[in-house]
Amino acid sequence: MSTLGKICKAYQLQEFRKFPGWKEAAHNARTVWKEINGETQEVRRELAPTDYLYLQEDFTVTDGIFIGENVIFCDVTPEWIEFCRTTLAFQAAPEQTDPAS
Repeated sequence: MSTLGKICKAYQLQEFRKFPGWKEAAHNARTVWKEINGETQEVRRELAPTDYLYLQEDFTVTDGIFIGENVIFCDVTPEWIEFCRTTLAFQAAPEQTDPAS
């Protein structure tokens, strides 16, 4: 069963590719229906720089909104998290406010 995380944000693939440690698992892309030689077949889609992928709350990147499915990037390191926070302005969870303040 597919699971939605609490938060994810869409970015174009070209934005993720700016990270020096980006390792793309394109073989995990979603499948699409395509006509090949007059027959409709289900094939893995080819990822283009302007395609949107989803940065999940666990800092993995997926080809779709569901966490843990069609994972394109999962090499979560402190450098990757910093890139997501600074360059992409991604917050995995809304900032907690201190009720005492």
